[in-house]
This record gives sequence, C-alpha cells and structure tokens, in this order.
Amino acid sequence: MPVIGIVIGEHSGDNLGVSLIDSLRKIYPQAKFIGIGGPKMLAAGFESLVPLEKLSVMGITEVIFRLPELLRIRKRLAKQLIDVGADVVIGIDAPDFNLGLERKIKQAGIKTVHYVSPSVWAWRSGRIKKIKQSVDLMLTLFPFEQKIYQDNDIPVRFVGHTLADELRYDEDKLRARKTLGLPSQAKVVAIMPGSRFSEINRLAEPFLEACNWLRSVDPGIKFITPLPTPNCCELFTGYVDSHGLSDCLSIKQGVAKEAITASDIALVASGTATLEVMLLGRPMVMAYRLAPLTYQIYKRMIKVDSFSLPNLLAGEQLVPELIQNDVTGEALGKELQNLLYAEDGNERLLRKFKLLGEQIRCGASKQAAEAIAGLIE
Repeated sequence: MPVIGIVIGEHSGDNLGVSLIDSLRKIYPQAKFIGIGGPKMLAAGFESLVPLEKLSVMGITEVIFRLPELLRIRKRLAKQLIDVGADVVIGIDAPDFNLGLERKIKQAGIKTVHYVSPSVWAWRSGRIKKIKQSVDLMLTLFPFEQKIYQDNDIPVRFVGHTLADELRYDEDKLRARKTLGLPSQAKVVAIMPGSRFSEINRLAEPFLEACNWLRSVDPGIKFITPLPTPNCCELFTGYVDSHGLSDCLSIKQGVAKEAITASDIALVASGTATLEVMLLGRPMVMAYRLAPLTYQIYKRMIKVDSFSLPNLLAGEQLVPELIQNDVTGEALGKELQNLLYAEDGNERLLRKFKLLGEQIRCGASKQAAEAIAGLIE
C-alpha cells in the first residue's frame, strides 16, 4: 500500500489535490494520502497533519511576520512524512513553503514532485537552481512553462489544468440562478475577493464600493460572492453589512462554479479564480493589491506586464487589470459597467476565452497521476 504525501498551501490547491487523489486511487486503490489538504481533500479521505489555514498567507511582509511558525511547521511535517515512509511527496503550488519541504524529503531518498510551476518565467528566475535540487519531476499547468525546465535539464511534463477538464461554456445560467435564489432577469455580478483573509481584508472595501457605484447606475443589480470557508464568509459579511449591501449581495460557501455561471460578469482577485471565470465564459475585471511594502518589493522583481492568467495565456490584454493604488471603487465600477453594457456583448473576448480553454484541456489529473506512478514504480 503506497503512502503518498500531498501538501497544498491555499484553498485554490484543494481542487487540484482532490482530483489528483481520485486519479491516483484508480492506480493505487489502497493508497494512503497524508500531508496538508483542504476541505475537498479531507472529504476524500485525506489525512491532514496541519490545518490549511496555518499556511494561507500572502505577500513578503506577511510571510516575514509568520516565518518562525511556518519554518516549525515545515520541519515537523518533513519529519512526519519521512517517518511514515512516504513513497512520494507532491507539493501543490505554494513554492516558498513546498520547495524547501521537497528538498528535505528528496535528501532523505524519497521521490518528490512539484505540481504547478512557480512563476520563474515572471520573477525570481534564480529559483530554478533550488527547484533542481528539490524535485524529481515538475508538472506544469500551462504549455509556455515547460521551456525553462527543459533548458535547465529538470524533468517536466505539461499536464493541462483540471479546471479546464471540469468546466464548460454551456453551463446553464438560468438554472444556476434558480439554485442560488437569484432573479432571472437582473444583471448579476460575481464578487470574488480571494480565499485568504489578507486578500479579503485588502480588497473588500474597494470591491464593495464598486458594488455601490454600480447600484447607483442600476438599482436592480444583484451581486453574489462565493467563498471557500465559513470563516471567510463571516469576515466578508461584516464588510457587506457596513456598506449597506446585505439586501442585494448574497454570500455563499463553496459554490464558485454556480456563482460564476449565474453571473453576467465577475470582479475577481488575481489568481486561479481568473482562470475559472475564463473557462466558464464570463467577462471579468481583475484586481491585484498587496501590502504597500510587499508591492514595492515585487514591483522591482516582476518581469511580466500581466497578472491575470487569461492575459498570460493569451499574450495580450484581454482582461482589464487594476493594480495596487488603481484599485478603487469608482475605477472598478467603470470597468465593470463597460463589460456589462458592451455593444458587441463581449463576443470577441468570449471566443478568445474558449480557444484558450481548449489549449489546457488535456485530462490533467490522469496525466499527472500517470507521471507520479512512473516515479513510484
């Protein structure tokens, strides 16, 4: 019975983790899965050694503040995975935490996989040396990510993205609205401020100001916010109440797909959610805001002009991106208004989104499981 370690660092890794578990179980029905996981992984029988919230931090300054705690968790986790005799350890995303963990595991003679390439093509390209020391195999979600690993003799496999396998353009908007209790004729905007407390605390104010700005234009407009955990829902509810939006904004837990499907457009934090919105065929505005010091440091290190995954995949600016000080309620509201009332119905944009989705629809979890099985064998 193989013991397979999986470590995610935030809720966006939960979908990848549970899909990977399902595919690995088809190869190893008796396998034991252990490490750090999210709610969906736990429901699939995964044994989580540390609560996921302990790892969910964002930005340099936040990591520095909690660094001693994170290092203690990593050291303890490495020992547990080694002591249990894991056959392979898979780090899903969270490179600042997982690469160090993977290096310790690899030094102990256990095979390691990193699933989701760090953005070495965008910033901190020097990490490629650490990656080479830490992983036996890199699994990438996007085709453009392979080259840097091939150039550095690091085993790599492009597997596509599980979200592209799961989500389709033909989801039923009216059915989703009925399920969520939303009116069939109103304009509906999905408000997605992120899955981490730090993101929500930075984006809630401008996102909700944008909601009020839009409501001044269209009093009948409705909003829906899907969030991953009860704690996130509770945090965001406080902001909604203080902005007087409780009568027109619904907060739902764990229904991101349905909320996006029910919406006409989305306002979304940078990250995996932008891909989800793209795959479901909804126009979006993306916002990216960090702690001021963190942003000043990042700004000098980043090598790319785009932050959203659709823009990175397309190599052009398909999605409006508002960054740092440009993230204001009025600016967001105006961008959303342009999408809501576009004369062409955003047809060109949505055609592009569909083509991009086809590029990464490859049966990701099956391919990833087969590649990992090759290491175990």
